[in-house]
Amino acid sequence: MKYPCLVPKRLCKTDISVAIDQEGLNKYGEPLKPVEYSGKCNYQDKAKTVLTAEKKLIEITGTALFPGDICPELPAISGGSAVIFGGKRRILEGRKARNPDGTVNYTEVLLV
Repeated sequence: MKYPCLVPKRLCKTDISVAIDQEGLNKYGEPLKPVEYSGKCNYQDKAKTVLTAEKKLIEITGTALFPGDICPELPAISGGSAVIFGGKRRILEGRKARNPDGTVNYTEVLLV
């Protein structure tokens, strides 16, 4: 059975470059190189105000949705960075939404 993609490519119009960190070390004891992805995504911004003792701080967060699996060599997305609208953001969380047969329907990345 073929499952419908919940994030259609026709709705992905925002350019993004993502570098996803890999866990582990290579044979020389160095960190593994990040997995790179450049393409289009469906991006949604969100801003919230955090009150601190000194001042208030506005924190901008966003969600990037990708059709399919943007990093099939990794079982999970644990961190990294993304460049979107010319600004660099940190990956806070990543999700791979799976179909009942185990294939990845879409990838969601939360940015801070």
